[in-house]
Amino acid sequence: MKAVILTGGLGTRLQPYTLFVPKPMLPLGDKPLLEHSINWLKKNNIKSIVLCVSYLRRNIQDYFQEGDDFGVDIEYAISNKPLATAGQLKTAEKFIDDTFVCMYGDSVFDFSLKDMIKKHQKNKSFITMCLYEYKFHLPYGVIDTGKNDRITAWREKPEITSNINTGCYVMEPGVFPLIPDNVPYGMDKVIEKAMSKKKKLNSFSIKKGFTDVGDMKSYEKAYQEFKKKLGKI
Repeated sequence: MKAVILTGGLGTRLQPYTLFVPKPMLPLGDKPLLEHSINWLKKNNIKSIVLCVSYLRRNIQDYFQEGDDFGVDIEYAISNKPLATAGQLKTAEKFIDDTFVCMYGDSVFDFSLKDMIKKHQKNKSFITMCLYEYKFHLPYGVIDTGKNDRITAWREKPEITSNINTGCYVMEPGVFPLIPDNVPYGMDKVIEKAMSKKKKLNSFSIKKGFTDVGDMKSYEKAYQEFKKKLGKI
């Protein structure tokens, strides 16, 4: 099975760090984020990887080359302009002919991808999305109302729990015809289009093993979690 990693984003929320370094190449400990992702895939027995590259792509290509030094086989799908998540994925179409993993290159994963793939295959899914149970405290008092605008409850700064998209999917090659060529296109639109066509979409839920590195705050959080792991070694 192959994995496609989307690494072509501009990383605007992490400027100025990303003015000269693509976000997946930002360091986490002694390795770039993308190397952690590749090691995680290898740990889950996936050693054939397609990197979708665009912005500052030479940094990525020069570091990983064909993957020999990392124990994997790497191919490159290249675009000359930002294409958003699904638009980037479309550039990998020629490399894929069977079930594959798709993941964003700016996240850190540490859950059982093997189990997710097994669930996808067992359910004969078109797309399986990895969802993370995200909890946060709403910084306001929430007022519940009923008939005739009658106040029925006051919940002070309640904890809200939601399932959020981690940016890790198991997909069938039939997803590619849902994506237009060479235009920016979001993964949310692909999911909506698949739903409208009654394709079988399933989820794989996790409560740990996911860290998003989308902005300064989350990058700092990723570092704190990495330091905790080093403390256990």
